[in-house]
Amino acid sequence: MFGGAFDPPHLGHVALAEAALAQFALDALHIIPTGQAWHKTRDLSPPEHRLAMTRLAFDNVPGVIVDEREVLRAGPTFTFDTLQALQRENPCAELYLFIGADQFAAFSQWHRWREILELAIICIADRAQSALAPSQWEAYAPYHHRFFTLKLSSIFISSTQVRQLMASEVATAQTAAPLVPEPVARYISVHQLYRPR
Repeated sequence: MFGGAFDPPHLGHVALAEAALAQFALDALHIIPTGQAWHKTRDLSPPEHRLAMTRLAFDNVPGVIVDEREVLRAGPTFTFDTLQALQRENPCAELYLFIGADQFAAFSQWHRWREILELAIICIADRAQSALAPSQWEAYAPYHHRFFTLKLSSIFISSTQVRQLMASEVATAQTAAPLVPEPVARYISVHQLYRPR
């Protein structure tokens, strides 16, 4: 499982998915756009746009399933609930949860994080284990065997960066093209997403 706002999905997200599938020999990788994100301080783009862009971004990545369950779920969205549902649907599967170093830094604040560790192996992208201070691992002492690192080339792209670029009145699909898959760049331009209100 690889979840996120995907507002918008960018080339770094695609690289993470491809690395996850290759390095962990996954049968499938569920890409799950967030529904009602209780922890976000800003409003997300409408879920139908984020879901459409996510489908466009991962359309050519074999092994990916764009999973809309969190977008369809009413109320706050919690990773624990999604993992529990995936486990029920795949009772014999070993579950992996892919997160970034920034998400790992706040992992002990996640809803039912200890139970998440019972359900899934946590794979941290971008060399998070070497980047984080030893003190940040203390809370996880009994669970060290449940963490792995996903080796990922350094791709310095963020969704915030894309949104800021597209906020200009003169932004076009070419503005976002170096940062997002081409179909996503076109979608952002056609729907005039991230423009000032």
